[in-house]
Amino acid sequence: MASHNTLTNKRIRIRIPKDYRQEPVISRLVSDYGLTVNISAAILGANAIGDGWFDLELQGTPEQIDHGLNYLKELELEIWEDSNIGNW
Repeated sequence: MASHNTLTNKRIRIRIPKDYRQEPVISRLVSDYGLTVNISAAILGANAIGDGWFDLELQGTPEQIDHGLNYLKELELEIWEDSNIGNW
């Protein structure tokens, strides 16, 4: 059984609506939840038109990752976890 202090990785894909462009969503995952975030892919609309899509790898304890995912869900962002995505 893994310790609560053991670091783990979780891959997710999120959609950030254009209305959130000025919100530091990914930055808060680092500063507020202590996660290491690697952006492995991103699609952004030119001139802030359209939504942004980010493929992220989150690293932290299982508790940190759960809290970070809860934060994203509270923002009502679309989230796909690695088991739901198939090929990245």
